[in-house]
Amino acid sequence: MTRRLIAMVIIASFFTAFLSSEKIENPKVLMKTSKGDIVIELFADKAPITVKNFLSYVDEKFYDGTIFHRVVKGFVIQGGGLTADFVTKKTKPPIKNEATNGLKNLKGTIAMARTSEVDSATCQFFINLVDNPFLDHKDKTPEGFGYAVFGRVVSGLEVVEAIGNVPTMTYRGYRDVPRETITIISISRL
Repeated sequence: MTRRLIAMVIIASFFTAFLSSEKIENPKVLMKTSKGDIVIELFADKAPITVKNFLSYVDEKFYDGTIFHRVVKGFVIQGGGLTADFVTKKTKPPIKNEATNGLKNLKGTIAMARTSEVDSATCQFFINLVDNPFLDHKDKTPEGFGYAVFGRVVSGLEVVEAIGNVPTMTYRGYRDVPRETITIISISRL
């Protein structure tokens, strides 16, 4: 090989290594609520199925006009599936639970809500008001599988906390319903 060719190979290798070491930034969304704005970073690198699912609902404006229908002080705020008149919105098929991704249900993280069936999450999510280690993945049983964290609040945690402190009631068979309607006005990509 000529020196010029060797130099070109070295330079090309350097740029390839440099470009591949560039960290791809995780997507962020802006959640506008009737209580204020929340910015959430989504962990596409750790929860790709969940983030893709969530963003598909975001892009379709599915969440616009839904509510936080469940608020449990010192635990979570949950929303994304019901309208203000408590009609359950039609969803896409459930997704695979990615609770094995190593992410923990820490204060300010967002995770997928689900039923007792492991792979039953669709559109509903919750934001942890405190560290909730009992929601983390422990084992492969339905009781121990956990809830898939897929992002974290990077701005607006005070809004999350304000929602988490509203008075609640039982309404139409739902417990822990905010006495005032807390609307998700919109969620959009940043």
